[in-house]
This record gives sequence, C-alpha cells and structure tokens, in this order.
Amino acid sequence: EVQLQAYGGGVVQAGGSLRLSCAASGVTFDDYAISWFRQAPGKEREGVSTINSNDHNTYYSDSVKGRFTTAIDNAKTTVYLQMNSLKPEDTAVYYCALKQGSGITATIFDWTRYDYWGQETLVTVSS
Repeated sequence: EVQLQAYGGGVVQAGGSLRLSCAASGVTFDDYAISWFRQAPGKEREGVSTINSNDHNTYYSDSVKGRFTTAIDNAKTTVYLQMNSLKPEDTAVYYCALKQGSGITATIFDWTRYDYWGQETLVTVSS
C-alpha cells in the first residue's frame, strides 16, 4: 500500500524559506510523479510543483516558478519542496500526491488524477 507522509510546514516571515518533505513508502511501480498541491482558505486546490521519478523532470506553476524547487532523493523515497522568498499569498495547507505514470502534460496539476495523498501540512507566511 502506497503511503505518503508530508511534513515541514510552519510559520515564517515574508521573504523567508521553508522546506517541505514528502516521504513515500510502499511504491512498487517505477514510473510515477509526485506533485505538491496547496489550498488556501476559500480558494481551490492548485498544483505547485511536480517531479518525475524516472527522469527527474520538474514543472512549476507560474505563481512559484523561480522561488520553489522540488527534488527527489536518490532512493526515490522522499520528495522535497524548497520554498524561498515566501510571500503571504503562499499561505495554505500543502499536500503531496502521487500518480502512477510520469510525463509533463496539460493535466499534470489535475488533482483528480492522483491516487495517493499525504496528510496536509500548514504553511503560514506572515507579512
């Protein structure tokens, strides 16, 4: 059974940094993508970043491009989201999610395509 555990959220001042981690276990297939999503109060869930397990290709939403970086460790057990230059509008609950099959497509941030989800971790950026 695939399980994801997300952690690393917290409170930070604007301009600061945080690193989220998503530990995956029970993954028996080789080709998958792990994405980070976030949801702010009163807003829809949005995709933030994704990374492919096989080629390590990454993709970011326009709202975080240049500030956030995602990476996967060599054992492919943990995905990180390094968040720099944080803004108050980055405040949200963040989730990591995994879907079987990789590839950067137009639906990469369609959250309904993800079968496995970690628990939420809250990021609060104060102004």
